[in-house]
Amino acid sequence: MIFKNVLACVGAVGLVGAGVAGAVASDGHGHDSSAGVGTGSVVFVHPDGASAATWAAARALHYGPDGDLNWDALPAIAVYRGHMRDSLTATSNGGGTSHAFGVKVDSDAFGRSAGGDRGTDLTDASGRTRGVALRAIEAGIPVGLVQTGIAPEPGTAVFVAPNVSRRNYEQIAAQLLESGAAVLFSGGEKHFVPEGVAGVHGVGERTDGRDLIAEARALGYTVVRTRAQLLALPADTGKVLGLFAHGATFNAEPEEELAEEGLGLYVPGSPTVAEMTEVALRVLRHSGKDFLLVVEEEATDNFGNKNNAAGVLEAAKRADDAIGVAQRDLLRHPDTLLITTADSDAGGMRMSGIRLDPGEAIPTELPERDRNGSPIDGVHGTGSAPFIAAADQFGQRHPFAISWATREDVGGGILVRADGLNSHRVRGSFDNTEIADLIALTLFGSVD
Repeated sequence: MIFKNVLACVGAVGLVGAGVAGAVASDGHGHDSSAGVGTGSVVFVHPDGASAATWAAARALHYGPDGDLNWDALPAIAVYRGHMRDSLTATSNGGGTSHAFGVKVDSDAFGRSAGGDRGTDLTDASGRTRGVALRAIEAGIPVGLVQTGIAPEPGTAVFVAPNVSRRNYEQIAAQLLESGAAVLFSGGEKHFVPEGVAGVHGVGERTDGRDLIAEARALGYTVVRTRAQLLALPADTGKVLGLFAHGATFNAEPEEELAEEGLGLYVPGSPTVAEMTEVALRVLRHSGKDFLLVVEEEATDNFGNKNNAAGVLEAAKRADDAIGVAQRDLLRHPDTLLITTADSDAGGMRMSGIRLDPGEAIPTELPERDRNGSPIDGVHGTGSAPFIAAADQFGQRHPFAISWATREDVGGGILVRADGLNSHRVRGSFDNTEIADLIALTLFGSVD
């Protein structure tokens, strides 16, 4: 049974200006922040680009409309506000910066107030130029980053590697190592190996000649490159760098292009986000200290931006499996906050049920577009057969299609969900900046 944090704390719930336990303040959204504060570990799971509609479709496909995802069992819930300082829709790097630093930023920020030559270090409420993860490392709290995309992907890298541009992959890869993070699991080996030098997964692409694999070992990192090596990793490893693909661990292209190239959704042999999360937790728990673990399934976003419905639904299932790993860890360690959200809705995917008359056969092909012009996806992309949901409570399996609004990120429909320590503070309306505040509150006992 999933650990249920007690939600009957009458005082509830804001974070901004909450301060230490016992302080009374308002977060500007009408929340009383007088509830007590406990300190412990934090696991932040970020299924990038996943809205409530994403979870609804994944639930129907994998468990049926009356079934439950792991995500469904998280008792604390709030509506997410994801706007940027200069836009109503977040970018991955801008949203990640707000999650890591607790401030509103421009869309081009990457751990900085803005990108390009306007980049200046962000300061927290006490004037320190550090985000919550870097503050944790300075305080001796281990930090782990798990990423299914390349290592410099914003949703995780921005926590420890501020930069003037998200495109500075080589710099960000080096910054990840220099940060001192205890666990770094991802794809993107090509950004760690010199140009023209063979790695385990392909030829390196670094143009500065630096061999970050050798540098990682010199810094005390154990380096693993395969799923087998990951799963065999001893709990007492200490610091570990895992690079499990040349680029991302998934192939983010439309279904039709993947079929033409003979590629699957994920790179064969790469570990799942759940497997990486489980090993990361094992290593971090062995330290005996409280820790921060940031986990991102990036494929939910990248497949969404390619309008690849099958990819999004597979990625959402994988992200949900990772949430399940964190929930099992929470059962053993209730002094932990488990929190999850996305920063935007990738592609604006929506599930469209197909009602059939008695005796009517399930169609073998869906129309390419809806009456309003929206692209429609089936199991193999445009013009293919519909998805078939798992059985409902009556034993019926219903067909459905996925329609798309755009190939960009859109806002709205995002939820914050949580369980465990301090999760009662997740309720009502929850700003993107409050993610960092809640992490800080749990790790340090104070937002400041």
